[in-house]
Amino acid sequence: MRSSATASPEPMQNTLPDLRRAHGLSQDGLARAAGVSRQTIISIEKGRYAPNLALAFTLAQIFGTTIESMFTPDPPDAAPHHP
Repeated sequence: MRSSATASPEPMQNTLPDLRRAHGLSQDGLARAAGVSRQTIISIEKGRYAPNLALAFTLAQIFGTTIESMFTPDPPDAAPHHP
């Protein structure tokens, strides 16, 4: 499997779980279709990792949508603040 996720530089919201369920895919099924591990899909869905550009395009193609409709940055004031 290819390396597909990197540490998320800023919080991101995504519609991946909703799209996946609407298309009747399990996390494992989506992972297989995208050529990544199930753990990668879980991490993206939970916002722990942002997909690289190639994976983002692959996911968008699978769902017939755009990257912009799947991933949006959290507003700056919604980001967790660490002292």
